[in-house]
This record gives sequence, structure tokens and C-alpha cells, in this order.
Amino acid sequence: MCKGVNKVSSSFRGRAFDRQQRILTYVRSEGRAVVSDIADLFSISPATLRRDLRALEAQRLIARSYGVFYPTDIGRFETPVEHRRKAKTEERLVIAEAAVAMMVDVDTVFLDEGALPEDLVGPMRRLQRMTVVTRSLTIAAELNRLTDHDVIMVGGRLRPKTMGTVDRWATGMLAELNVDLAFMGTNGVSLDRGLTTPDPAVAQAKTAALQAARQTVLVCEHTKFGVASFAKFADIEQLTYVITGKQLSRATAQRYGASGPKVLRV
Repeated sequence: MCKGVNKVSSSFRGRAFDRQQRILTYVRSEGRAVVSDIADLFSISPATLRRDLRALEAQRLIARSYGVFYPTDIGRFETPVEHRRKAKTEERLVIAEAAVAMMVDVDTVFLDEGALPEDLVGPMRRLQRMTVVTRSLTIAAELNRLTDHDVIMVGGRLRPKTMGTVDRWATGMLAELNVDLAFMGTNGVSLDRGLTTPDPAVAQAKTAALQAARQTVLVCEHTKFGVASFAKFADIEQLTYVITGKQLSRATAQRYGASGPKVLRV
């Protein structure tokens, strides 16, 4: 009887794993998922779906925010930037406004690649003319189209997934620059692993940008906290500020702030 129970249990766990992997694949392909959509698509009971989502959350493969689930960029997985653009949230817009408010009376800034740094471009139209350095082809084009800021595009190999430049051309050029503020994005930030990204080449370029800045600001949604991706590019104490949403708990913000940066929940 014990052997039979073990077989049934093993089979059940196998089915649950396969189902959870299908759910994860769907969330990653769409960039976001509403609970009701997943239940209808996979014909899963609410109780089973809740168990599967809790299991994926526990592994930090997905993050939940107000009933919507987002993939986390853990390990080598990286959410395509077009999916991040479609998943624009009120939290991101508020973070962008707070970040742009820091640029008043600043002469030079660096904007990292990524969907959230792209959100800063629109509000930057209100600012006095400044010099903006970026590795993002998309950000450079939008700044040129929407603002009169002087734009310096960092050269290098272009990554199609994010439209950002990397490799020695990018790091070499950044090593010769000095900017007042660098606004950085990240795929994950954790107390023990620091700031991380899936691609080591991107990590090198991000490190070079941090080193070129007098002060650094991490713009980061609350769902990125506690997530560790593949390649580390900075320690938390290297940051001057962290701007995130009020969805991040005060207690968590205080723990990260204890490492050095001023954490702003907006």
C-alpha cells in the first residue's frame, strides 16, 4: 500500500510541476497575466490555481501585484522590453515623475536601458536643456523626438532584446565620461546579491555607467525586490537613492536603506 501511495504522490507532483511550467511559460510570453485569464485558459479550478501561483511565487519566478502576475527576471531569463512597455503601471509613472524631479538644475544625466527608464523621457520635456547620455537606442530616439536635450548615444554592440549597447565600445566610452546623476534600472535587487541582470555584458556596461556618475539613482518597481538574476553589477551601498512604489513595505525599505541609499517610496 505504501508503494502505491508513493506512486500516486509522485505522479501528482509531476502533473503539478508540468502545469506550473505551462503557467510560467504563458506569463513570460505575455509579460503579465490576470488570474481569471489563467484559470479559463488552462481549465484549472480556483483552488488548484492558487496553489500553483503560490508555488511559483515561492520560487520567485513570478511576482503578484493587485491580482496581476508578472514574470521575474531570475537566472538568465529576461522579459522582452516590448512586454515591459505593455505592462506599464501607475507605480512606474509615479516613479518616473519622482526621478525627473531630481533632474532640476542638473547639467548631465545618464539614462539606463529598460522600460522604466524610458518612462522618464516624457516628463523630461518640462526640464531645461541638459546633456543626456544613454545606451538605449529607443531612449535616444525618443529624447530627440520629444525634447531639445543634447543626446549622447553610447556606441557598442546592439542587443535586439532591449535595444541597448554593450561590450568594450560601450564600457570604454563610459569610462571617459563624468555625469551628475545616473538613473539605473535593474532586473532584480536583493540584500545578499545586490543589483543583478541576466546578461554579463549588460552587467559590465551598467557597472561602467555607475562608475561614471557622481550620484546614482535606482528606479525600481517593488516587484524587483528580493529577486536575484544571473550577473551582478553593483552592491546596494553604491547607490545614492532608490525610488520605488509605496507598494514596497516600510520595513523592507528600511532594511535596504540600512545598506546606504536613501529609499524613497512614492
